[in-house]
Amino acid sequence: MSGRSVAVLWVAGSSALLCGVIGSAALPKLNKARMYAQEAAALKALQALNTAQVEYNSQFGRFAQSLSELGPRVSNLISTDLAGGEKQGYKFTLAATPQGYSIQAVPVAFGSTGSRTFYTDQSLLLRENYGPEPATVNNEEVRSAAKSSQGAP
Repeated sequence: MSGRSVAVLWVAGSSALLCGVIGSAALPKLNKARMYAQEAAALKALQALNTAQVEYNSQFGRFAQSLSELGPRVSNLISTDLAGGEKQGYKFTLAATPQGYSIQAVPVAFGSTGSRTFYTDQSLLLRENYGPEPATVNNEEVRSAAKSSQGAP
């Protein structure tokens, strides 16, 4: 093998190694960005579920007691996947309560599809828990992006 061939192989091998190193350094950031996007989608789904519950209550005089009641087969207020209880890395559970309803959203794979759990009810407030335990009515409200950027608690 000539000196020129060895140099070309060395450059090609170094480039592949460099790409692998750069790629592996960027992978955790991409995973974190995907996880944050899934958390944002879960919050948006909870807002959609609250809206659907308000609409359902105005049509039927009561809150829906299951996700399937809000879905296409009954009232067509939410999408099929959300009515099935899972969407974009989160599992959603709706329960009837004496006051109305409660909804919990937990990551399908904690730490991978989400790092927070969420809760909402007929108050329409969104609550969060930083940890694998399901959020409850006793957890803090989710801070809006506007409040967070202003440094408000």
